[in-house]
Amino acid sequence: MLTPIAYGLAVVLALFCVLIGLRFLTAPVASAAGYGVPAKPDGDRAYLEIKGLRDLTFGVLGLALIAFAGAHAAGWYMLTVALAPLGDTLIVLRYGGPKATAFGVHFATAAAVLVSAALLFAV
Repeated sequence: MLTPIAYGLAVVLALFCVLIGLRFLTAPVASAAGYGVPAKPDGDRAYLEIKGLRDLTFGVLGLALIAFAGAHAAGWYMLTVALAPLGDTLIVLRYGGPKATAFGVHFATAAAVLVSAALLFAV
């Protein structure tokens, strides 16, 4: 019973990373507002697209590990990648973004990723 839950949560989280990455690549300014730190419409979109590429890469790598390397490797991946949403939490807070977004989106994501890691290690 634990195995489908562990893998299911890991797949969902990895797919969310892919979707967030694609959104930042296709609509970077709108995505930045959802991130919690709005971007200037005439600002340098390259940095927003870098975030998109980072998230897309995280998602694809996660899916590859889940598919080809097994639960233990995917668990280490999830444990390590939890640093990104934790860092995002701090960035949103540092730049005056909404605390609801910092904690309700980024910190909650980090917590979900850590739960996923724990479940994968338990499989």
